[in-house]
Amino acid sequence: MPALEWSQDLCMNLPLMDETHQEFVALLADVQAAGDAELVNRWDRLVEHTQDHFDREDQWMEDTRFARSNCHSSQHEVVLNVMKEGTRRGQLGELEVIRQMASELVVWFPAHAQAMDAALATHLQRVRYDPITGVVHAPEALPAEEIHGCGDSTCSPSSTQVENQTAEEQAA
Repeated sequence: MPALEWSQDLCMNLPLMDETHQEFVALLADVQAAGDAELVNRWDRLVEHTQDHFDREDQWMEDTRFARSNCHSSQHEVVLNVMKEGTRRGQLGELEVIRQMASELVVWFPAHAQAMDAALATHLQRVRYDPITGVVHAPEALPAEEIHGCGDSTCSPSSTQVENQTAEEQAA
């Protein structure tokens, strides 16, 4: 499987998110290029990065009215648990498991970024969230109710969210 390369398709126009995503892509490429002797260590670096990456995005969501159980955070949890299982299996010498997981991440990550992360980035921009300080500069733009979906168009917003969006659009 070819390595994932950074492209404008993965750009969210949020510098901290984009930097984190670029690091993820580079670390994933390092895993794919690793020989057997380096594979587990490189995978461990990717898992550590991914834990920090997901924790940061989950905090941004919590700060901007996403429910803890939203599908974006749930997907982070599932992917990270699978990656940690890869670490366990790699430590047992099952290197092909890590190589297969890396190949799957090449497919998963662009879809995740272009759907869930893009929706999150749009939301953060709308509420003028500063990801470094955690300050929401447009609190009036926060949804009245917690977001339980991922914010992506593939998730159905609650009727209240639709009503709030419609009211905001009419007021604009």
